[in-house]
Amino acid sequence: MLSFLVKRLMLAVLVALTVSAVSFSLLFLAGDPAVALAGENATPADIARIREIHGFDRPLVVQYLDWLARALQGDLGRSWYFHLPVTELIGDRLSTTMALGASSILFAMVLALPMGVAAAVWQNSIIDRAALFVAVVGQAIPSFWFALILIVVFAVNLGILPSSGADSWQSFVLPTVVLGYYATPAIMRLTRAGMLEVLSADYIRTARAKGLSPVKVVFKHALRNAVIPVISLAAVQLGFMLGGSIVVESIFALHGAGYLAWESISRNDLPTMQALILIFAMFYIFFTLLADILNAWMDPRLRLR
Repeated sequence: MLSFLVKRLMLAVLVALTVSAVSFSLLFLAGDPAVALAGENATPADIARIREIHGFDRPLVVQYLDWLARALQGDLGRSWYFHLPVTELIGDRLSTTMALGASSILFAMVLALPMGVAAAVWQNSIIDRAALFVAVVGQAIPSFWFALILIVVFAVNLGILPSSGADSWQSFVLPTVVLGYYATPAIMRLTRAGMLEVLSADYIRTARAKGLSPVKVVFKHALRNAVIPVISLAAVQLGFMLGGSIVVESIFALHGAGYLAWESISRNDLPTMQALILIFAMFYIFFTLLADILNAWMDPRLRLR
């Protein structure tokens, strides 16, 4: 297990360094940052002075190493638009996105796991077809369209849920459903496929031959092994949710990190975009690593890879 952990940690560090290099390069892929800071009416002398003040005249490798050292200490620069430290700016918004991501993945798991298990146990039945229909619909409808439909029905017509803001837990209900339903089809399909494979295994037939109850066979023996790949997928989906919550947060006016990403893109605030990409990627790497460790704990065979 220790060797497995060391390998996974080394891989995570390498991926994190690669992401940090890509994130840092955003400042220069978008053009000369000194020109962007100076403004349209700046003279060449103004641009040269800004380039010298911010260190843009130094070698690129030196700038990256200096930025990485400051990032490891929690200093992600200063926003060009908000004129605030990026760490402070993101810190104020990140809790909203984390709450939305956690509630959305929980909603997706609660909805998808029972559907996948039921679809596998009653294969080719009306339950199976209904579960597959829900999955197909979830893959087909755009999230922004689904969000607008929910707002019209539950906020405008029925008036039982707020359409925007983050003042109470009710404000998170509709965004959670939209973002969670987006992840449901993949989790449901993988659960169903895993259950079908496990239910046809020899040890399941042996358990049934011993007279164990169907509930115990399904939930104690089959689901434990079928859920292993689902854990990895859920970690990936959670990473996508945190990074892909821009549309949902914009529609429901949730001023989280996703909405901040939209603001920074529209206002060409490159340091904030740079930091958000790095932070979202770190979350993705962390959740993937956590899923690998949990899977290895549940299935010792994975530790040999």
